[in-house]
Amino acid sequence: MVASEPKRAFVYMVRCAGGQLYTGWTSDPAARLRAHQRGKGAKYTRARGAVGFAYLELCRDRSAALRREIALKKLPKPQKELLCAAWTAAGCPFLPE
Repeated sequence: MVASEPKRAFVYMVRCAGGQLYTGWTSDPAARLRAHQRGKGAKYTRARGAVGFAYLELCRDRSAALRREIALKKLPKPQKELLCAAWTAAGCPFLPE
């Protein structure tokens, strides 16, 4: 029997309509963004309106994504903005079509 491949996991930041950033994790970035945009995501984005991904990072597994999410949430906003700018400059890797 072949061991199953671990499910991909991502940590992300979504830009809200007012410029705020919401940080979370997902195994399906496209579906998660749609949920945020339809008001079915987090309460935070429901109230502020999700515009799109500002940052998306592939993690080794769910556990790593959860740890990275916590670390990103602890960063001050200017550092989060630097990550977002670097991600955009790199061509928005992992961005779903």
